[in-house]
Amino acid sequence: MRAKQMPWFSTRSKSQLLLLLLFCTLSLLALSFPFFFSSPSDPTAASTYTHRHPRLPPETSFVVSLENFLTRKPPNYRTSDDTVRSALQDDVTSFDDRKFVKEMEWVHRDPYYPLNFPIRVYVYEMPKKFTFDLLWLFRNTYRETSNLTSNGSPVHRLIEQHSIDYWLWADLIAPESERLLKNVVRVDRQEEADLFYVPFFTTISFFLLEKQQCKALYREALKWVTDQPAWKRSEGRDHIFPIHHPWSFKSVRRYVKNAIWLLPDMDSTGNWYKPGQVSLEKDLILPYVANVDLCDAKCASESESKRTTLLFFRGRLKRNAGGKIRSKLVTELAGAKDVVIEEGTAGEKGKVAAQKGMRTSTFCLSPAGDTPSSARLFDAIVSGCIPVIISDELELPFEGILDYRKIAIFVSSTDAVQPGWLLTYLKGISSTQIREMRRNLVEFSRHFVYSSPAQPLGPEDLVWRMMGGKLVNIKLHTRRSQRVVKESRSVCTCDCRRGNVTSSNTLSHQSLPV
Repeated sequence: MRAKQMPWFSTRSKSQLLLLLLFCTLSLLALSFPFFFSSPSDPTAASTYTHRHPRLPPETSFVVSLENFLTRKPPNYRTSDDTVRSALQDDVTSFDDRKFVKEMEWVHRDPYYPLNFPIRVYVYEMPKKFTFDLLWLFRNTYRETSNLTSNGSPVHRLIEQHSIDYWLWADLIAPESERLLKNVVRVDRQEEADLFYVPFFTTISFFLLEKQQCKALYREALKWVTDQPAWKRSEGRDHIFPIHHPWSFKSVRRYVKNAIWLLPDMDSTGNWYKPGQVSLEKDLILPYVANVDLCDAKCASESESKRTTLLFFRGRLKRNAGGKIRSKLVTELAGAKDVVIEEGTAGEKGKVAAQKGMRTSTFCLSPAGDTPSSARLFDAIVSGCIPVIISDELELPFEGILDYRKIAIFVSSTDAVQPGWLLTYLKGISSTQIREMRRNLVEFSRHFVYSSPAQPLGPEDLVWRMMGGKLVNIKLHTRRSQRVVKESRSVCTCDCRRGNVTSSNTLSHQSLPV
C-alpha cells in the first residue's frame, strides 16, 4: 500500500520550527555561559556579581569607620539648625489620626502585626549640633590621650567603648543599597514608623564639652525631641534613646523615663539610675564595644597551645559600689600558680598587654566594676578566653536570644571569695568542656562585634530582633494613654469650669528644665 504523503508546506514548517528551536537554545547557552563561570558559589556573595567589584570586609574600628562616615556623608540628610516649633494640640491629634489609619491598614493586611519584620524606624533629622558636630569634635580630638577622667581612664577610649549610638545610627541612615540588615528599615514618614530613633550623642557631649555647656545642650535636645507630635502622642514610649554610658544624659533623664533606653546594664543598686527610670520591660542592654581585636577561628586555633595561664585579669583593682569584690578577689588570688592579676594601664600599651594576656589564658576573670557590667567581659569573648563572671546583679545583652552558659562560667560573689574555692572549681572543669566552650566563643563572637556595614547576627541586628518583642507592649501602652487622653479631653470640655480638671492640655509633659 502506498504510503501517505505529507503536504510539502507541513514538512517545511516543521524544519523551520526545529531550526528556530535550535537557534534559541544556542542563544540561551551563549548568554548564560559567562554567568555559570563567573557567578559566586556562595549565595551571600551574589551582590559581588551584581556590582562587579568585591565587597570590602566590614570595618570594625570606630575611628576608621567614623573617618569614612564623615568624609562620605550620607545623601539626603539635612543638617539645618532649624528647631521645630512647639507642637500644638491640633498637630498631635492630626498625627494620631494618621497613625491610627496606618495601623488599621497593617492590622487588616498582616496577620502577624505587630510581631512582623522588618521593623519600621523613623530617624529624626536633628540639628547638626546634636549629631555631626559632636562626631567631628571626637574625630578632631581623639588623639589627645592626656584627656582623662577622674579615675584615670582616657575619655576617648570610654567614648569608643560606648559608641553604640554611632554604629546604630550609621547603619540606619546608610543608603539602602549598602545595608545588609533586613529586619529593620528606615521610613520617611512618621505615621509609617513603629519606632523613632533619637540620634543624639549623649556620651560624646558628656565627656568632651564643659559641664555647663553639656547641660545646656542636654536641655536643648530634650526640648527638641519632646516638642515632636510623635513624642507627645506616645509620651515617648516608642522613642529610642542611646544612653549607654551610666553618666550620660543624667541631668534630664527623668523627663524621658518612658522612652526605650539603650543601656550597658540594668544597675539595681540605685547608684546610677533612679527607681522607676529603667526596667527590662522597656529598655535594652547592649554590649560594650570591645577594646581588643577579634580573635577569629584561625587565631583561636593558633592560640590553642599558647593558653598556659589558667586565670587572667588586667584592669583597675579597686572600684566603687559593686566593684568592691575586686579587691577581695585580688587578696584571695594573689601569688597563686598559673594566675595573672595585673593593675591595668591606659593607652595603646595597656590594650596590647590585655590582648596578649587574654589570648594566652584559658579563663578571664570578669568581676563587677562600678556598675554590674564591664567592657572586660566582651574583650574576653572576642579573645576566645572563657569569661568567669562574678557579678550577682548582672543582666546580659540579648539574654533572651543568646545562651551565655555555652560560653561563660557564672560564680556567685560569696563562693568566689572563699579561700581556695574559685581555683579548685576552675581546675575541675574538664578539658572536653573547655574545648567546647572555646568553639562556642568563636561562633558567638560575631554577636558582639559592631561593624560598618552592620552584619547579620551582629549586635546591631540583634538589637532589632529584641525590639520586635517590645513592640506589643509599646503599642498597647501608647494606645491606652491616647484613650485616657481623649476621655480626659472630653471631660475637661464639660467640667473644667467646675474645677474638676486642673488643665485642658492633658498631653503637655511635665515642666522641663530651664
